Amino acid sequence: MRAESQWSESRHDTVAAYYEEKTERILRRYGPGPRVHFHVGLVDDVPPPGEPEARVRERVNASQEVLLAELARAMGPLPEECELLDVGCGLGGGALYWASKHQARVTAVTNVGLHVELVRTFAEIEGVGARVKSVHCDALAVPGRACFDAVVAVETCSYLPRAEWFRRVRGLLRPGGVVAIADCFLGRPELAAPFDRYWRTCIGTRDEYLSAAHAAGLELEVCDDVSGRAVGFWSLTLELLAHERFAPTGQLPARILARGESRREHLRLQQALLDGGLEYSLLVLRRED
Repeated sequence: MRAESQWSESRHDTVAAYYEEKTERILRRYGPGPRVHFHVGLVDDVPPPGEPEARVRERVNASQEVLLAELARAMGPLPEECELLDVGCGLGGGALYWASKHQARVTAVTNVGLHVELVRTFAEIEGVGARVKSVHCDALAVPGRACFDAVVAVETCSYLPRAEWFRRVRGLLRPGGVVAIADCFLGRPELAAPFDRYWRTCIGTRDEYLSAAHAAGLELEVCDDVSGRAVGFWSLTLELLAHERFAPTGQLPARILARGESRREHLRLQQALLDGGLEYSLLVLRRED
């Protein structure tokens, strides 16, 4: 396991600033909402290039909701009036999904203050304002004990010190509760540095996660490698980037350069998922006592 010291206070602030700065672009690419997702989707059939931009956006959003549906399937039935913690909720797409599709009472935690009001606004538009509580909080400092039936982390754990976070999660879960994770895991060590540099993460292997979870008292129930289905998502985002490339000019040069970097990194990630350098998996772990 990589040193816990890599998750410093300054690093936490850097990640928060990174996502605050990206808010406008996230809304432009994955919006308009109310269920705005900023995570991988699952795609079984990639359409040929050249679809209208609006249709590509619809496919992207649908694929992201397929990921959440697969995570829900892996978790199994949730209890009635489930208390669910959404860790690193982003702009709230997942929180709204769990509240509307599964009638959960969701505590949506974000480290970006700007996102709190956006999540609240989107929840009201979705009609689940009474079921979604948006909180500006460090994921390691969520208050309470044995108060959640489920904890969901979609592409969040790579930003957190795993051993410490799993210990906190176990304390937050009620006996029999589950933690559900959807994330990218390291297959080859040489890919860690470029991945972490671009996504501001500290990626780990699946075995590292499972070792830390077991040490914290969480037992693995489901491990589902969905890398093959995640590959198509990056084809869709590359198609979106192509549409953006031919959008009206007038953008700042820095934004144009950032778009080129995005394309390179999307291609790199897609190739790594194809050749085993990276793995995208769903994990479900349970607190037994």
